Amino acid sequence: MDAWHRLNQSGLLHHGGRLRAAVARFAIPMENWLDLSTGINANGWPVRTPPAATWVRLPEEEDELNIAACRYYGTDFILPVAGSQAAIQALPQLRAPSQVSVLSPGYAEHAHAWKRCHHAVTAVTPDQIDLALPDTDVLIIIHPNNPTGVVFPITQLLDWHAQLSQRGGWLIVDEAFMDATPEFSIASHTATPGLIVLRSLGKFFGLAGARVGFVCAHPQLLTALNHLLGPWTVNAPARWIATEALQDDNWQRNARQRLLQDSQCLHTLLSQHQLAPDGGSAFFQWVCSGKANYVFEKLAFQGILTRLFSDPPSLRFGLPATEAHWQRLDRALTQI
Repeated sequence: MDAWHRLNQSGLLHHGGRLRAAVARFAIPMENWLDLSTGINANGWPVRTPPAATWVRLPEEEDELNIAACRYYGTDFILPVAGSQAAIQALPQLRAPSQVSVLSPGYAEHAHAWKRCHHAVTAVTPDQIDLALPDTDVLIIIHPNNPTGVVFPITQLLDWHAQLSQRGGWLIVDEAFMDATPEFSIASHTATPGLIVLRSLGKFFGLAGARVGFVCAHPQLLTALNHLLGPWTVNAPARWIATEALQDDNWQRNARQRLLQDSQCLHTLLSQHQLAPDGGSAFFQWVCSGKANYVFEKLAFQGILTRLFSDPPSLRFGLPATEAHWQRLDRALTQI
């Protein structure tokens, strides 16, 4: 059994970015791959070197990070965490066993984390949410959805939250892919109990390796989550980098424009090769196809890694970073 299939059967959830497994499976050196599997902005924020003092001192919650994050996300209450994944794993521990509805298809870690803490988890499609809501304690929305790109009106999200909060329920909105379209964010509403928004520096800023995320929520919930996670969840160099990135308004403005333009270009390119997307966001395009596995392998044998889904059979394509990468993808699709 090769490394690719061993990883699939290891009990870990399947995510993008598994280049080492792809190297072993397809016998192509790592430096020769074009990785389009993650949805991370390949033209991320230009990282600056943190001051030397950040390496020799413990992280300080009184630094400028919280102020910068509250300004950027438009909220008054926020908790930095070691990537939004840390919050995804911890939040189920803050509730008694509950009925949890999770948007599907979607980021699988949400359902996995709640099941592991013995909550009853049900997958719901967008058109099933209203029907499921009366029997739901916690509703989890990925917004824009990953991988479909579905976006809901803010009024709809707030209505769901109002129904849930009346009986002590939660609406959790994972906004990992929201930064290019901040007008759809509901982070500014999170002072109300029962509304929890997760944000991340990994996708838009391209800082996935720094492991910096944020939870926007009512102060009482943030206090409980902070006590659960313990001190120093985000290291000092990462806190400094995150503060600098969140304050760089000019870079953010240019990045939003480029991502939206590039995503439209990717939609056009895929359509020209009979792979018209069924959904997408500023960070990726999603193609539903019974031939998804075939296209995945054909591209992989040419050193291009995409994100393969089995239910439904589909592929997610991230954005190429350079003109050379765009041309390489075009040529590879021509060979299929």
